[in-house]
Amino acid sequence: MTWQFLLLAGLSVSIGWGVRGQFGHEYGAALAGALGGMVVALLAGRPDWRPRIAYFAALGAIGWGFGGGMSYMKTVAYSHSSDSATTLYGFACLFVLGFIWASMGGTGTALPAYLDRDELTKLFAPLCAVLGAWYLVDAARPLLRQFAGQGFNAIVAIAAVLVVTAIRRKSWGAGSSLIIHMAVGWWAGYLLLIKVFHLDMNPPRGDSWAGCLGLVWGILFFCWRRRLGGIAFATLSAGFLGGIGFALGAAVKITAMSSGLQTNWHSVMEQTQGLFHGLAIGITFALIARKAPKLQDAEPIPRWTEVFCVTFVLCVLNYLNFRRAPSEWTKEIENLTANLYGIPVTSYLMPWRGFIGWFEMIYLAIAAAMVLLLVLHLRRPLPFIPADWVGKGQLFYLVFLWSTVVINFADVLPRFAPNRLVTEWFMTLNAVACTVLLVYGCFAMEGRVIRKVPDALYGRWIRNAVAFGLLGAVAVSLAGWGIKRGLYGDRTANNIYSDHIRFGPNNTNTKR
Repeated sequence: MTWQFLLLAGLSVSIGWGVRGQFGHEYGAALAGALGGMVVALLAGRPDWRPRIAYFAALGAIGWGFGGGMSYMKTVAYSHSSDSATTLYGFACLFVLGFIWASMGGTGTALPAYLDRDELTKLFAPLCAVLGAWYLVDAARPLLRQFAGQGFNAIVAIAAVLVVTAIRRKSWGAGSSLIIHMAVGWWAGYLLLIKVFHLDMNPPRGDSWAGCLGLVWGILFFCWRRRLGGIAFATLSAGFLGGIGFALGAAVKITAMSSGLQTNWHSVMEQTQGLFHGLAIGITFALIARKAPKLQDAEPIPRWTEVFCVTFVLCVLNYLNFRRAPSEWTKEIENLTANLYGIPVTSYLMPWRGFIGWFEMIYLAIAAAMVLLLVLHLRRPLPFIPADWVGKGQLFYLVFLWSTVVINFADVLPRFAPNRLVTEWFMTLNAVACTVLLVYGCFAMEGRVIRKVPDALYGRWIRNAVAFGLLGAVAVSLAGWGIKRGLYGDRTANNIYSDHIRFGPNNTNTKR
């Protein structure tokens, strides 16, 4: 474990998580996951991981993205509450949400480290089928409005996997099985926790957290059946460390607010949570790098999957987030209207919004050029792409890092205000530090002697992760409660939109 690896992982995910706070939901969280996955591939000290950096980025992004559908702002408000029991409850729930988010991120990041060439290859046909099916559901939203939601998407995912594997039987593998386990787990978690036990976390808001926790159950059951102890450990270790960091980030915010200074404290909390999430990934994969079996790709992985991953990260993820910006610009820029020459500024690639707008034309052109150049590179290496995997990885990371910083800055520029200095200004300095750390870390990194270790040896690590993780959950919940009570007593912590109370006759359970 090197300090450069841990610090770069923390700062990288901090940037992604800060940008996630701007764009929100699944697509925003995916930005942080991609950055974290790249750092793992480059600086974990595993030369056999570097050629898979595009897979670490893409699958890490997808893993972290799943938690983006969970509602958590009212839970943050609980941690600020004037009611003592609600404050403790809020910090405990923040741990749960952080655990769910980080555990799925740990799973996605671990898949390229443990799946062999054949299983990694088989993953992409069902994965593309699921992503395509979800796009069609969004495109048909006016007709399927009553079926919208993550539960319906889980059913669609199962159907997409079954259809594609029925057509192309050789695509069935660990990836297909994992998708089905996750989808079934979503419904198991939702039905058990919400419909049977009525464990509504923050009423009247949605309870997708229960389905997402079911996803984690499905992942762990899949790992148990397939004897993939390393992936199970990555899921639990990242989950518990991330959950502790998620609650701790809220405590840092409450402490900082007591200074009386006025700024965007919510963004400070998000960037702090991102820092802790990155450290969770760094610590987890620093341990895994010592034990994971060496990847032996006797034949190269089909190159179309690499083209898909690079394009998905550099082009698709940026588009899915940045496409919100033009709609915001039209509110701030007087001469910019929603339609220019009868064509929408942005259409989200949705038929019911015009399908292709000016913004989409640009990104479609970028995507076409990117795919063309990557295909040409596979036939005849392009001079501007380095020959070794460290150079390729650095180029990949830096292009994605700075494009993420730029789209975030461009999004808020028309409404920039002094309180944005702790967001865009600070994240830009953070990105400068990451740029230097990346290069310095690659120089300082030493290769490891890689030996094959049976997955059964992860049993002790898993038990320790659960035991210490639960102790950490209790400790951070009590610490957050104590900090809030010590600084504010029975007063609501300032800088929150409303005093929310979960229990008792004065509860706000009908208030969003």
